Parts: sequence; C-alpha cells; structure tokens
Amino acid sequence: MEYTVNRLAQVSGVSKRTLRYYDEIGLLRPERVNPNGYRIYGQMQVDLLQQILFYRELGLPLEEIREIVKNPGFDREKALEEHLTALLQKKRQTEILIYNVRKTLDSMKGRVIMSDKEKFEGFKRDLIKENEEKYGREVREAYGEEAVEASNRKLAGMSKEEWKKQEDLSGEIMETLKAAMAEGDPAGKTAQKACDLHRQWLCMFWSDSAYSREAHRGMGEMYAADERFKAYYDRIQDGAAEFLRDALNIYCS
Repeated sequence: MEYTVNRLAQVSGVSKRTLRYYDEIGLLRPERVNPNGYRIYGQMQVDLLQQILFYRELGLPLEEIREIVKNPGFDREKALEEHLTALLQKKRQTEILIYNVRKTLDSMKGRVIMSDKEKFEGFKRDLIKENEEKYGREVREAYGEEAVEASNRKLAGMSKEEWKKQEDLSGEIMETLKAAMAEGDPAGKTAQKACDLHRQWLCMFWSDSAYSREAHRGMGEMYAADERFKAYYDRIQDGAAEFLRDALNIYCS
C-alpha cells in the first residue's frame, strides 16, 4: 500500500511537518516524488518510520537514529528484539513506581501500613531507570551487560542506611575534589583522598569482582570524554572532570 504525506500522517500520528523534516535530513526519504510534487511512501518507508518512532520513544536523538538505520548492517528484526527488551524493562520499572505511589496514598489515608523499605523501593527503581536512559548504552559498551545488570541488582537491594552512605560519600567526593583543585596537584594527598572516596562509592554499586584499577581508571577517562559526565563534575569548576581523570590515573597506578 502507498501513502501520501497527508495519509501517512493520519495513519502514524506523525505530523506532516515532521515527515517533511525527516525527508530533508535524510532520515526517511519517500519511495518517490510524483511530477506534481507529492511524496509517495511505500511499505518499506512505513516500516522504517515505525522503527524511527521506536528509537524516539527510547530517547535517542535523530542524528543517532539516522546513523543506526542507514548503517548497511542494520538488522530490523534484531533492533525490534532490543526495543522489546528495553520496553519491557521500562514497563517493569513503571509498574513498580505505580504500585509504590498507590501504596503510599493508601498509607496516607490509613488503609495500609507501608514500611520504610517499601517507600524507598520506588526511588531506587527510578534511579536505575534514569541511569539506563542517560548512560546505559555507553556503560554497557564499556563494561558489558552482566556487569551493568549486577550493578542494578546491587542498587535495587540497597538498604536505607546504605543509600544514605552512598549519598554522603557522593557529597564528600565533590567537596574533597573541590579542595584538591584549589591545591592544583592531582598527585597530592587531597586529590588521592578524593580518588579513594570515589573507589568506596563505586564499590557500593559494583560487585566485588567487578572492581579493578583498570576499570576504575576507565571511569575517569569516561568522565572526561563524555559531555554528560563532564558537566556533572564541572559543576565544581571548569576542568574538574579532567582533574579527576588525572588523579585517578595516578591512584590506579
């Protein structure tokens, strides 16, 4: 079956303006353009649009989607399987949060008693979801599926006390790193203390077998190379991510 821009917009829920924009940037070209200027889309383009919408739902930017779907080795069936896995994970996380909110409301109204552990569960799941959406792909590529899943399980199993400890450690790392930058020496005592605090913090999320000096050094490289991590540490001061990387290179030697 063939579709004009108007018809495809109606069927897909994607605006005509968006479809034209996808054509302009080379993401979704029509099968042909009629002499009257009408864009005509065939089944292949319909299937590709579905794929694009799946990727958009997962939060990928258009530039990255274009690189994926235009890759000669792109496997649509494999991509759909990956989408299904990601969506099922999001579904489980959402269901946990819905349950948590409902039970909290019931607890507030006196219908049930909710333990501190139950109140806490939804927030841990929310953090796992946020981390997956922001950094999941890069971290999985760097450390592997098994390591990331083990870290998520460890986070999900944290007690209230452990959660507070990692929050306190996180704050102490930032304060110590700020003081170390004022000294200006990544090999100095204060900078190396920041690195050791960072190791303690990492080990609250990583399994005992996952930590190594090489893996720790790799985190420092990622902080300096990835703009999202860099922005987090550079809140202290411009260059904080690079300073931490340099300090970790020394610490992990």
